[in-house]
Amino acid sequence: MEVEKMDENEWQYHGEGNQSLVVSHCQRCVVLRFLKFPPNQNKTSEEILHHLQNIVDFGKHVMKQFFGENYVHHGEIIQLPLDFVRQLCLKIQPERPESRCDKDMDTLSGYAMCLPNLTRLQTYRFVEHRPILCIEIKPKCGFIPFSSHVSQEIKHKVCRYCMHQHLKVANGKWKRPSKYCPLDLFSGNKQRMHFALKSLLQEAQNNLKIFKNGELIYGCKDDQDCVSDWNELAHQLKPFFFPSNGLVSGPHCTRTIIKELIHVITMTLLSSTDACRAGDMKTVPISQGRSYCEASAFNKELVRNGKHKLESSGLPRGCLLYKALQAQMLDMLDIEGLYPLYSRVEQYLEDFPEERSTLQIDGPYNEAFYEKLLDLSTEDDGTVAFALTKVQQYRIAMTAKDCSIMIALSPCLQDECSEQRPVVLTSKCRFTFSVSVLDLDLKPYDSIPHQYKLDGKIVNYYLKNVQAKDDPVMSSLFKENEDCTLVLHKV
Repeated sequence: MEVEKMDENEWQYHGEGNQSLVVSHCQRCVVLRFLKFPPNQNKTSEEILHHLQNIVDFGKHVMKQFFGENYVHHGEIIQLPLDFVRQLCLKIQPERPESRCDKDMDTLSGYAMCLPNLTRLQTYRFVEHRPILCIEIKPKCGFIPFSSHVSQEIKHKVCRYCMHQHLKVANGKWKRPSKYCPLDLFSGNKQRMHFALKSLLQEAQNNLKIFKNGELIYGCKDDQDCVSDWNELAHQLKPFFFPSNGLVSGPHCTRTIIKELIHVITMTLLSSTDACRAGDMKTVPISQGRSYCEASAFNKELVRNGKHKLESSGLPRGCLLYKALQAQMLDMLDIEGLYPLYSRVEQYLEDFPEERSTLQIDGPYNEAFYEKLLDLSTEDDGTVAFALTKVQQYRIAMTAKDCSIMIALSPCLQDECSEQRPVVLTSKCRFTFSVSVLDLDLKPYDSIPHQYKLDGKIVNYYLKNVQAKDDPVMSSLFKENEDCTLVLHKV
């Protein structure tokens, strides 16, 4: 990529995570990702290059094995002229949210990751000239803990996301809890999936964003009170779903367009655009157990309507949601069962600090690292090797729980569609689409103590402030099928 010939004014701020900042080019379908650090934390160019190489290797050698070749775009490392990087930093700094400005973009090493712009269609050597619609979804954890190490029974009934919502509202991060429940989205049942997606559209928080030609048109830019304006969203989407402009305006038009959008998202999430069966070993939940969450607003609607049977259709094995769920379920012990194993590894490292590199805690993330993840045994033999395997599997699971799914859509005429390009149909038009996954950086080893403490806070707050106020009638819905079975098999 000839960055030297690109004007920095053609780049725009796209967003950032805890450790990196992303800008995208207005004309070309590429994204540059820069690391960022606190002002007093200096990193050498070699350290930054090593960090970026670890990110690339992890995506290439590990996450591609779980998600498949077509879904993961690991990118490549490039070196940029320092003057270009500094000018770019000055351009985007005013657009960064105040809450993100406690860290500075790396302007000294010149290293960055070059990635495809996933708000654009990933059609492989096909240049798309039509308008592009992109929906970004952060689905979160799609299963209820099944570990015997869980100390609070509520964790076997209510999912982590639904419990955490109440703590986040109490802490002022969001104004109100979302009705979205990840288990509804991961159910494979279209009715439940539609309800989950409608709930995300009503209260997007940081779990849903919609882009039009690469620009954010719907969703939160930062932690704030997001007011859902469906009329404005429908106005933006109308040319995509009703290009002939034959639909009258008003509430009916808005509801129809939102319904079409939800249908398209559901069908693409259930599709398979990768023939690869990723991974050598899978962990598959039996849906007769906890394939539902007691706190789900969908389930509460069932109770109000006098229905007590929850249906779970199951996910198609090739779809991205299925693959994400498999990776998430590498968290077989829950953080409560995992934390003592983390402590065992920590004790070993205190006694033998030189072994940290041998244990591959900080990389390299290569084929050998991936092979060690395939041991799904849960019987603790007391060794450091067993503890480390479970710790690394937990880190993979946490990464999968926090990933984002990007669905890019572009209008497609009937005579343009081919077998090589996946297509989804609506009532008035058809779209060619691509589905990708991002935010796949391995979760830090050192974050496990924080996760352990946070888990306790979430559960304790929910027990003290929410469960006691719930309608006791709800419990009658969940009397049957209390057990949950984990089936391990090779694919």
